[in-house]
Amino acid sequence: MEKTRTLRLTPWVTRLVLANGAVFLLLATVFTAPRFANGLQFDPLRVTAQPWTALTHLFAHGGFFQFALTSALLLAFGPPVERALGSTRFLGFYIYCGIGAALFALGLSTIVRVEPFVGATGALFGVLMAFAAYWPEARLSLHPFPVSISARAFLLTLAGFDVALGFIGRSEVAHLSHLGGAFAGYAFVRLQVMTTRHPAPRPTPVPRRPVVTPMRVQEAAAELRPAMPIADSRPEIDDDGVDRVLDKIAEFGIDSLTNQERKLLTDAAERKRREQA
Repeated sequence: MEKTRTLRLTPWVTRLVLANGAVFLLLATVFTAPRFANGLQFDPLRVTAQPWTALTHLFAHGGFFQFALTSALLLAFGPPVERALGSTRFLGFYIYCGIGAALFALGLSTIVRVEPFVGATGALFGVLMAFAAYWPEARLSLHPFPVSISARAFLLTLAGFDVALGFIGRSEVAHLSHLGGAFAGYAFVRLQVMTTRHPAPRPTPVPRRPVVTPMRVQEAAAELRPAMPIADSRPEIDDDGVDRVLDKIAEFGIDSLTNQERKLLTDAAERKRREQA
């Protein structure tokens, strides 16, 4: 991959590489009897008797070279794909591509002879397909050779090389079956694109703003009327009442007057003053 990109491992890529290494060591040191390896390899002629081998063949390898190459490619291309899919989905995708390679070999066995095989190359081809689909123009540097190649071209080169090996001779690695993993990966990616395709964005409606229109101001013609004289609201002065108040003052003094009597006396005095003016 690009020289500036550092290798950062992801959870399931690390676990898968460790699981493959553990199975490889156990088959090479402890479980060396052929029946153990035969119980893990996928044989299209015995799939009904050993259906679990569609999964277990992913964790067994025919030799150190196959194990080392598979692990190196998984460490290089697996982490970006796991980050893109998510860890849980990546694990399902990896197993799905491996089983897809086994089913492709099963269908291929109806046409040509397919030897029993082991290895995670079919699942790896699915991972490479996903990488090429997500980053088709990513430039890969093939060290130590001074060669730079795109991810898509790298996948096509590996697929062509694998097909050529499939027609050369027999081995415990079924090269043609690896194409099943690539086809399964392609179908998965296409399905993801179809299900996550967003509908065309609708045009954003223009916010409706209140429009202030000038209102006609109708001025009512004021009806001019002549000014009316203001009637005198004061009550008429009761002369008899005034006389009684004056008599009361003469007999009992001014302090004996009530407020009403005082007001009556004040109004009478004001009226007299205006009449004399």
